[in-house]
Amino acid sequence: MADDEARVNNPNAADSTYVNESDSGKRRFGRRGRGERNDNAGKPRSFWRELPVLLLVALLLSFLLQTFIARVYLIPSESMEPTLHGCAGCSNDRIVVEKIGYRFGDPTPGDVIVFLGPDSWSENYKSIRSDNVVVRGLQNIGSVFGVVPPDENDLVKRVIATGGQTVECCDDQGRILVDGKPLDEPYVVNDFPFVPGSLTCQTDVKSGRCFPAVKVPEGNLWMMGDNRNNSADSRFHRGDEYQGTVPVENVRGKAIFIVLPPGRMGKISSPDIQSN
Repeated sequence: MADDEARVNNPNAADSTYVNESDSGKRRFGRRGRGERNDNAGKPRSFWRELPVLLLVALLLSFLLQTFIARVYLIPSESMEPTLHGCAGCSNDRIVVEKIGYRFGDPTPGDVIVFLGPDSWSENYKSIRSDNVVVRGLQNIGSVFGVVPPDENDLVKRVIATGGQTVECCDDQGRILVDGKPLDEPYVVNDFPFVPGSLTCQTDVKSGRCFPAVKVPEGNLWMMGDNRNNSADSRFHRGDEYQGTVPVENVRGKAIFIVLPPGRMGKISSPDIQSN
């Protein structure tokens, strides 16, 4: 070749110096013209062109997260006080409900779970969707991606007994019995009065804690709120097709953590209540 050319480019400069070395060994220095560009320089992509793609990816990740891994639920009532806080006009707890664990096993006594209320639990449920067809459609789409709550009667209670076990209340100390053994329930603060000798399950006027023995059907759960004197749980639905129990297939997941408000942030306890 007549010439072998070696070039050194500074892409940050307006002009670039280049060096030519001829066969004679002489070097010539020159300036690259302003009109000359590096062919390999990439063109910056427009943010506005990328934004729809970024939004689509975010929605897809949200859908996968909420459907298969975990979802955040708002506590609407006082039925799980003091474990979970909720009331009209309050800064209600928001909890993380994980969905992976129960794919490999069933709920166990002591677990706090979110479940879809059976028909008898949902008689007074009112849809949270708008009457406007367009708005309702947008709400349903938002629910798929976790932006809007699902339009269903999701409830949160604690598992007391599982399929095949017999549950009743009470023993002579006012404790719930499962298969004849009393439960250890340190989370119960508010309960109906129980006074040995004067207000029990054997006195003429019975304690509000009392309910007869129920054998939990296989594949079902006996559920109760921690706030025993203010919780419409399995005790109040004993006359339905499931004897007040909830099918395991209705379970949405296990409540594991309070994320809001910041002052109540922390892990949700699931003690082994049948250890006795």
